[in-house]
Amino acid sequence: MTELLALTGAVLGTYLWRALGVSFSGRISTSSDIFRWVACVTYAMVAGLTLRILLLPVGPLAQLSLEARLLAAGLAFAVMVWPHARWGGLVPGLLTGSLVIFVTSLV
Repeated sequence: MTELLALTGAVLGTYLWRALGVSFSGRISTSSDIFRWVACVTYAMVAGLTLRILLLPVGPLAQLSLEARLLAAGLAFAVMVWPHARWGGLVPGLLTGSLVIFVTSLV
């Protein structure tokens, strides 16, 4: 009975916030100051977590040298943002970084 109550509470809590998000999404201006602030905070959090993974890794990634991790990140970023390249983008960048990590882990 307790499990069912916990599951019901989790489902209601999840779908309540989703429903509120859907109902408010049409009324939020993407050019408002609060929306730009939220976007800046989001980018800052992603950048901070990325640097933490690169500089203070845990698990198998910690076995690679800092140079290998920075090389993988740099090449992945370069492929992702390369101007006028047909093969540029998020997926090719992720594949490039993964390939560099795989190759450097073999050495």
